[in-house]
Amino acid sequence: MRTLTTAVALCCGASLAAAAAPAFAATSATPSTVQVTQQRSRGPVLVDCFRHPTVRPSALIIACGDGNSRLESVHWTRWGPNGASGEGVNVVNDCKPYCAAGTFHSYPVVVSLANTEPWKRHPQVQSFTQLTLTYPGERPTIYQQSVTLPLGG
Repeated sequence: MRTLTTAVALCCGASLAAAAAPAFAATSATPSTVQVTQQRSRGPVLVDCFRHPTVRPSALIIACGDGNSRLESVHWTRWGPNGASGEGVNVVNDCKPYCAAGTFHSYPVVVSLANTEPWKRHPQVQSFTQLTLTYPGERPTIYQQSVTLPLGG
């Protein structure tokens, strides 16, 4: 009985090892997300609040600390090493009477990205360091018609 138990245990262990080997090999051989993103874009990336490189994101949190300003429904018309531009909606919390009780409002916006530099986490990857929002119509009361913000990474 002991020999049978040992044989079953060895067979199970060998089966698990055989099943896991291809998955492990595929995982360890897969290029990093950064490499894949850069290969697809053949240009700069936008580093989001979670430090993930993105290319032509349709949504982006602008206020990383509290999420009170974000871009949605962004459609990019240009993306390359000399800049990026598109249109979308800036959704902003008015924080009245305070942010937790505030109301989110949507504003059409023209989005521009500029100034590429090597990304600190992966210096071989160029990332945008400047975001400009231009409001063609109504805008949040705290913003000018055009606002330029630094992008971290």
